[in-house]
Amino acid sequence: MTTVESPPGGPEAGARTASLKPDAIGFLDSLVIGLASTAPAYSLAAVIGSLVVVVGLQAPAALLASFVPMFLIAGAFFYMNRADRDAGTTFSWVTRALGPWIGWLGGWAVCMTGILVVGSLADVGARYTYLLLDWDSAAGSKPAVMALAIVYIAVLTWICILGTELSARTQNVMIVAQVGSLLLFAGVALSKVWGGDAGPQAIDPSWSWFSPFAIDDRDALVAALLLGVFIYWGWESAVNLCEETTNSRLVPGLSALTSTVVLLVTYVSVGVAVVAFAGAERLVEFDDDEGIFGVLALDVLGSPWDKLVLLAIVTSAVASTQTTIIPASRTALSMARSGAFPSVLARIHPRFRTPHVATALVSLLAVAWYVPANAISENFLFDSLSALALMIAFYYALSGAACVVYYRRELTRSIWNFVVIGVGPAVGALLLGYLFVEATRSLADTGESYSGQEILGVAPPLAIGYGFLLLGVVLMVVWRAVGDHGSFFARRGLERVDPAIASGTVRVEEDPAA
Repeated sequence: MTTVESPPGGPEAGARTASLKPDAIGFLDSLVIGLASTAPAYSLAAVIGSLVVVVGLQAPAALLASFVPMFLIAGAFFYMNRADRDAGTTFSWVTRALGPWIGWLGGWAVCMTGILVVGSLADVGARYTYLLLDWDSAAGSKPAVMALAIVYIAVLTWICILGTELSARTQNVMIVAQVGSLLLFAGVALSKVWGGDAGPQAIDPSWSWFSPFAIDDRDALVAALLLGVFIYWGWESAVNLCEETTNSRLVPGLSALTSTVVLLVTYVSVGVAVVAFAGAERLVEFDDDEGIFGVLALDVLGSPWDKLVLLAIVTSAVASTQTTIIPASRTALSMARSGAFPSVLARIHPRFRTPHVATALVSLLAVAWYVPANAISENFLFDSLSALALMIAFYYALSGAACVVYYRRELTRSIWNFVVIGVGPAVGALLLGYLFVEATRSLADTGESYSGQEILGVAPPLAIGYGFLLLGVVLMVVWRAVGDHGSFFARRGLERVDPAIASGTVRVEEDPAA
């Protein structure tokens, strides 16, 4: 016996002429996409100097502490996907549990994070491509970098439209280049430190580096956790592909959980290697500067092997450019077929079985943000990245809360349910909610922004973050008033999981639109 749960908005939201391609990817592909979406090489390069500035030698501890809320929320994604396999993930789940208005804003936040960051990732990939080719003049030319970044976005968007299998095969190649290069770098760096060949600036690793409790400054710890939210963010792309994954009841959520653990091992091991080899004083010079690996790679690996690390950053940024399009486009698809967005975004290509309209629109909007933001000032573009912490914490916290509400009748059935499905997601949601409040407080200070400017009396990151959330509220109200949304806004929320589905004795159909 099987039961079918309709997607938010129900069948009246409109039938689709085609569905996403089922069983297009397996566990390994799903795991790789989850890893690639975080851009591990670029993310770590971008924040390791800032972490040392904030918490000193406890940078590995900050990476370890940041993992905790991410893993707890990944657990929420696992159990919510088990009950509701919808490509819209946060949007669909929050709508069910907390109602259509909050669900709409959660989906909007997911879409906006993709639009804000895609151009920046492509920009990094373009600049490091020129550096990899020893074309320094092009790497220092804003028009040249922007031109190649736009080409990257166009090509990667086309790959996303051509099919999920092609996207997965592309990612499988690139993940080996970046993670393999990072681990090689870490291994050689640590061997030189322990062998006494790293130079006078090197520091022998200590167990105290791994203790978050050694960070006695609360503000410093919060700042480090906010950086951690940024570098771990992205693993949920594996779950956004749930409708296109084999064994979609288990594989997408398991891929998300596994990817957070792989990221933890990668980040902590490479973080320790960088701190030990370079020393704190040298790393401070790379606050907000992702060039640290380019400099250290030559010292650690020598020429020409140092190019492997540059290749890792190129592939990291390019791979994440592609995979970051996925959650935004799948969320837009889900919202459209539910009546929360215009129905045109629910169109699926009859041949490639991908959401081609939503994918193209996300990329066009990303370019439309990237070009003027970068033209105004590279610092303004960096400020838009700082605003990501607000939106990421916002929709992750909503996802954790939705899990607790949706499973509320099942939490007392066993200790496992209470701890893993109840306490874990609740703690993750509370931690991220707290970080959202703290990010609001810290980003209000113009001294915390890259540009040092003010917009309506506050720093640009806060203005951008809250500005897009408020824009979402306005568009939601307008869509409620004049849009063709069917019964979407009539939904009451506070739904709860079917006990048989929660226990696994009854399974939901693989295609939620069936």
